[in-house]
Amino acid sequence: MGADLAALCGRAVAHDDDLVRNIRSIRISQDLYDDLAQSPQDRRIAVTAEARLRIPSPQPAVTRPFDHGTVITWSFESAHWQESRYGDARHHGVWYGSLDVRTTVFETVYHWHRFLMDSFAGVDQEVIGERRVLDVRCNAMLVDLRGCEGQAPQLVSRTSYAFTQALGRYLVEQQQNGLLATSARCRGVNAAIFSAARLSNVRDRMYLTYRYQPASKRVKVERTPGRTWFSIAPADLY
Repeated sequence: MGADLAALCGRAVAHDDDLVRNIRSIRISQDLYDDLAQSPQDRRIAVTAEARLRIPSPQPAVTRPFDHGTVITWSFESAHWQESRYGDARHHGVWYGSLDVRTTVFETVYHWHRFLMDSFAGVDQEVIGERRVLDVRCNAMLVDLRGCEGQAPQLVSRTSYAFTQALGRYLVEQQQNGLLATSARCRGVNAAIFSAARLSNVRDRMYLTYRYQPASKRVKVERTPGRTWFSIAPADLY
């Protein structure tokens, strides 16, 4: 398979632009000490003590946990490796982003719906999920697989990651930074990044709310709470 992968991965492009990252989050931050402290003064003392225990970082917005750091570093820590399209959870971490927000929505709605269906025997009430969308700078030479799905339809397979996981491992072994490829869930473009060093400058972009409606079997996507931006039928993503 190595020769076939080498032939497929013959071109590279310079990417110096933002990628969009879409992660689980909440719109309104919670007070982690409200049930432990009896007064505002006690809460301030607790927050100050917690801050003093943090390990100083020369780049806190990139590397410090519970801040923007987890947006970049989480995917590359071996304890958090997960099986995915370009990662088998055993050999390397993969960070995923997209060229636009809508593509991240189609991708994450698919995975969120799978989680709901796998976690509950039956969903008969509306389920709400909240998301945080961020812009992350990527400065790297990336393998460009856009348009290669005609030659290798396995790149956009919705049921098997065997080929793409082998491809991801091959590219990591060749010390490639990552790749650009057509999404399997929509017409957008995704990026799979293999090196945290190629990512920086994390910035908040927006929050989203996903509402799964079992009656219509659709997910309503909201940028402003209570106002539908667009909706997706998860069945169309499988």
